[in-house]
Amino acid sequence: MEPKKAKFSSWLRNSITARMLIVGFLLLVLLIPLEFVKSLITERAFRQQEVVQEINNKWGNEVVFSGPILKVPYKTYNEEKVYIQKTKSFEIKTEEILNYAYIFPDELKIDSQANIAEKPLQRSIYESVVFTADLNISGNFPKIDLSEQDVKPADIIWDKISVLIKTSNLKGIRNTLALTLGTETLAMNPKYSQDYLNMVESDISKAYSLDSNESVPFQLNLKVNGSEALKFIPVGKETNVKMTSKWHSPSFDGNYLPETRDVGQDGFDASWTVLQINRQFQQQFFNSLPDLMEFAFGAKLIVPVDEYQKSERTAKYGFMVIGLTLLVFLLIQLVSKIYIHPFQYIMIGLALVMFYTLLISISEHSSFLKAYGISALSVLALVTLYSRAILKGFKFPLLIGGSLAALYGFIYVIIQLENYALLVGSIGLFVILAIIMFASRKIDWNNE
Repeated sequence: MEPKKAKFSSWLRNSITARMLIVGFLLLVLLIPLEFVKSLITERAFRQQEVVQEINNKWGNEVVFSGPILKVPYKTYNEEKVYIQKTKSFEIKTEEILNYAYIFPDELKIDSQANIAEKPLQRSIYESVVFTADLNISGNFPKIDLSEQDVKPADIIWDKISVLIKTSNLKGIRNTLALTLGTETLAMNPKYSQDYLNMVESDISKAYSLDSNESVPFQLNLKVNGSEALKFIPVGKETNVKMTSKWHSPSFDGNYLPETRDVGQDGFDASWTVLQINRQFQQQFFNSLPDLMEFAFGAKLIVPVDEYQKSERTAKYGFMVIGLTLLVFLLIQLVSKIYIHPFQYIMIGLALVMFYTLLISISEHSSFLKAYGISALSVLALVTLYSRAILKGFKFPLLIGGSLAALYGFIYVIIQLENYALLVGSIGLFVILAIIMFASRKIDWNNE
């Protein structure tokens, strides 16, 4: 039995196939702690989302604005023939029913004074991008004409007409709302609504006459706290929106893209013009207002790639980093005839896995670049010094250190790229494969 054990042990130590199988198995084992690290990154990113959402809920969430809209009450009549038993005859009873018409403005402008000012809020190590929007809204309402529904002017309840404004972020409003309608200024009060958009309403009463043949101008200043996005619903027959901000990474979102845009490191300017012909709804609605959220447009304030996204993308290359590093050690072992124990391979692999835990923990308190540099240098020094103890001399440890440094630098470049990440990554992998093929050409593969 002893000679067989000695023969098997010698085969494990000297056979190229056996050593390749062992390194391959150890690589698969090292995927277990690597998956734990990926789970940790996902957990920390989810925690960040929870905290940011909590901050946004208190400051103000996404802002969607719709209005102003005229709410016009009118009377309709329902006639019913009723048989009267006492008189043995039929009588016509007329029931008066109260309905509402909703009239959108002919022109709606949100002019260039609508500036978004970023104001990041922090809780613990987490930060949320929020803003305060100053909106200057103006336009005019058309002459009230409900002839489309055969409603006579005498059936309109002129002294009960009101103006509605709907927004998704009522609690984020930072100023007292006062709508200027013609020459009168009207206070606006919140009204209960079950829709996603909350509502404020102003009773016009007899403050301003809307039964004339002229259009009525309006003007409103609104200051509102929000986060994530600022959007508008184009309720005007012609809706013009201009938006400026110091935020450098907008994402123009919604049903309409801006006609003009200028995006730079100092911020962005954008403008939209939406005509009635561009949307699929009319200027008047009767009985109730539909949900028009699908027609909203505007801009999102996004962070292109945050630290957790970068860490997650970096961890996806973990298998490649560990695999290539172990392959370099294997090739050195085959060329130099120096025996490397499986335990030593495991230690090297675990050191490489530690890079990702260092990266995510340091990046939570510093910039990603600094965290990446510190983590890479730490692991690079550890692996190089450890390989010096294993391989003796300086030639092979320097080779390993240089290879690992080039690999970490290559991955960092890919992480920073967005449009060309796949192209650069593919070219880099091709070059790595060519180098490995060139380095392994002189190995005697006959020693099985």
